[in-house]
Amino acid sequence: MPTTAMTVAILGPGGVGGLIGGLLARDGHRVICLAGEETTAVLRRAGLRVQSAQYGDFTAQVEADTELREPVDVAFVTVKQTALSAALDRVPPQILGDGIVLPLLNGLDHLAALRQRYRAERVVAGTIRVEATRTSPGHIAHTSPFAALELAAPLDDLAARLRHAGLDVTLRTDEIAMLWDKLSFLAPFALLTTRYQAAVGAIRNERRAELLAVLGEITAVARAAGAPVTAEAVLAFFDRAPETMKSSMLRDAQAGRPIELDAIGGAVLRAAAAHGIETPTTARLVAELATTAD
Repeated sequence: MPTTAMTVAILGPGGVGGLIGGLLARDGHRVICLAGEETTAVLRRAGLRVQSAQYGDFTAQVEADTELREPVDVAFVTVKQTALSAALDRVPPQILGDGIVLPLLNGLDHLAALRQRYRAERVVAGTIRVEATRTSPGHIAHTSPFAALELAAPLDDLAARLRHAGLDVTLRTDEIAMLWDKLSFLAPFALLTTRYQAAVGAIRNERRAELLAVLGEITAVARAAGAPVTAEAVLAFFDRAPETMKSSMLRDAQAGRPIELDAIGGAVLRAAAAHGIETPTTARLVAELATTAD
């Protein structure tokens, strides 16, 4: 394990960013959380409080600011897609310098935007599977028995540091396959749980025919995009998931926050149109959710 501590920025210390920042800070790394004034004040005063059955309950001392003011080794981008454009003002490209930009966002379209703004070769595609929620500024509830990252780059040193902090990390060589592996699960999970206001257990039991239809459509789009994804493999993950697991889209809808409908459902429909794949069930769910979100 490398012994030199990293300096890490967390743009958006919510459920995902707060959990990662807390674990890294607890493991001895310097963590700078970038957020609005209210969250910054709380973090400076009380640190990051994490509640987790997997990692235990702990408070990690972190730095906090409304804007990045010095170079860092890695900048995790963990805001919602709906807030991404405004949030990036907190990380000026000239300040970041040569740091790695590691977005853990839903969907596909964010990578192109980040590679236009920052050094393209330093923007690394990443995904995370986790259920973690910011219950109040600086307070993170990690409720899934896993926190699994995938990075599409040969970042062995970074992966080792993240694993030492307690995260499950896999390095991938195929960026497209990695992104679609997640979206093939996330899109049906988010769309169905939010449309029917139900956790995954109810969806796989009470809405199984609709789940199978959506999985068939989305994995067909994924394969057309170049990812070797099958409906059977995604269904197996659905059937293993804790029955009370909720999508972040459902949690946002229940809290009255904007939902990432375009980043998730819209990304699937745009890819489907580009490859000439019919997705009637997915399109209906997106349309129904768009109506309720207005």
